[in-house]
Amino acid sequence: MNAKKISRTYFGTDGIRGVANRHPMTSEVALKLGRALCRHIARRTGERRPRIVIGKDTRLSGYMLETAMASGICSMGGQVMLVGPMPTPGIAFITSSMRADAGVVISASHNPYQDNGIKLFGGDGFKLPDAQEAEIERMMDKDDFKLATDVGQAVRIDDATGRYVVELKHTFPRDLTLDGVRLVVDCAHGAAYKAAPAVFAELGAHVVKLGASPNGRNINLRCGSLHPELASRAVVKQRAQVGIALDGDADRVILLDENGQSVDGDAVMALCATRMLRAGVLARGTLVTTVMSNLGLDKAVRDAGGQVLRTAVGDRYVVEAMRKGGYTFGGEQSGHLIFLEHASTGDGIVAALQILAIMLREGRPLSELAQLAMERVPQTLESFAVPRRAPLETLTGLSALIEKIESQLGDDGRVLVRYSGTEAKARVLIEGPDPSANHLYASDIKETLIRELSA
Repeated sequence: MNAKKISRTYFGTDGIRGVANRHPMTSEVALKLGRALCRHIARRTGERRPRIVIGKDTRLSGYMLETAMASGICSMGGQVMLVGPMPTPGIAFITSSMRADAGVVISASHNPYQDNGIKLFGGDGFKLPDAQEAEIERMMDKDDFKLATDVGQAVRIDDATGRYVVELKHTFPRDLTLDGVRLVVDCAHGAAYKAAPAVFAELGAHVVKLGASPNGRNINLRCGSLHPELASRAVVKQRAQVGIALDGDADRVILLDENGQSVDGDAVMALCATRMLRAGVLARGTLVTTVMSNLGLDKAVRDAGGQVLRTAVGDRYVVEAMRKGGYTFGGEQSGHLIFLEHASTGDGIVAALQILAIMLREGRPLSELAQLAMERVPQTLESFAVPRRAPLETLTGLSALIEKIESQLGDDGRVLVRYSGTEAKARVLIEGPDPSANHLYASDIKETLIRELSA
C-alpha cells in the first residue's frame, strides 16, 4: 500500500505545489519545467516539436505561471495549446483527444487562491509516473538546456470547453434525461464554472448555480467541496433533489442529498461498485481505493460479491493500481472518483452523473440510497500542523503507542498515521467500534507525535 519513495526536489505526491511566487511556485521554476518537459518528450519520443496543452484553474497566479511555462516550451521549439480555465480531467481529455504529447494543469486544487501548483499528464491523458517526474527534476537541476533557434509558438484552443462538455454528456445513459430534476451546482469559483452548469443544463436539469463568478481570489473561498454547507443550505432552500459541490479544479466532488446532508466518496463508491457488480460490469469484481476509506466500504463490496484493493493516499496511486491490475473503477473518500471507461483521472462531474443515473433508474432519493449503501465503522480523523518531518518508524514513543492501540482494537479497527503530501501536516485516522475511544486514541497519538517531533 506504500508508494515507492523517490527523492524529490520539486514534485510532491500530486505535482509541484506551494505559495504562488515563492519557491518552488515561481516563474523561474515554471520556465525550467517547460524546458525540461520538452526535452523529456523529445528524448522519449524523438518528437522535435512537442505539442503540449496548458490549462489552469481560475486563481490569479495562473496567468503568471501559464506564461512562464509556455515561454519555456516555446524556447525549446515546442508548440503550446492554451485552453484557459478548465477542470483537470478536461485538460487530460483535451490532451489525449488532440493527440498532444503532454498536458499541463496549473492548479492547486482545493487549496486557497494564494497557492498554486503544476501537474503533468502524458499524451494518453494519465498523470506522469514518479520515475518520469524524477527524470524531469534532474534536467531542471542541471539546467543545461540547448535553446532552439527556431522557436515554437502558442495558440489558443477556443472551443476546448465545448469539446469537454460534449464528452461529459456522452457518459450519461442515452435512455435517461434530467428533465424535471432540480440541482444545486457549486463550482467553487473554480475551473468548472462554465462546464459544470452547462453539462447538467444541456441534459435537461434545472440548475441553481453557486460559485460560478471567479475573480481570481475567491476560488474555494467558503464554497465548493471543502465547504459543502453553502450548497447544503441552497439545496434545502431551493428544494433541489441533489447538490453537487466541486473543488477548485473539479477532479473531486461532494454530493448532498435532498435534505442537504453530505454524501462522501466512500458512499458514492459503495453505491456505484455494488450496482456495477450487480450488472457484471465491475472489472475483475474489484474496487480500488486508498487506506483512508472506511472499513464499512470493504464489507459492502464483499457482501455484493466483490473485493477491495487498497493503495497509498493519492488518486495517482489509485489510477496506477487500476491500470496495472486491469480495474476500471476506484477512488478516494475525499471525493476523487475515477471511472476509467469515461476519464483518465478523477472527474467530479462524471461521478455526479453516475449517481444521478442510479437515482433515476431506481426511482429513489439520494438520502435513501446513501443510507443503504454501507454501514460505516466509527472513524476519527485528526489533521494538524507539525514542526518537521521525521520518518515515523524512527519515533519510538509513537511506534509503541500505535502498537498498543492496535492490540486494543484487534480485528475491529485500525490505526493509520501519515504525513500530508501537500502540506506541513500529519493525519491520524482511527477506526473502531467506540467513537469516544477513537477520539482519545487519536488525541494521544497527536500529542505523542508533536512531542517527539519537537524534541
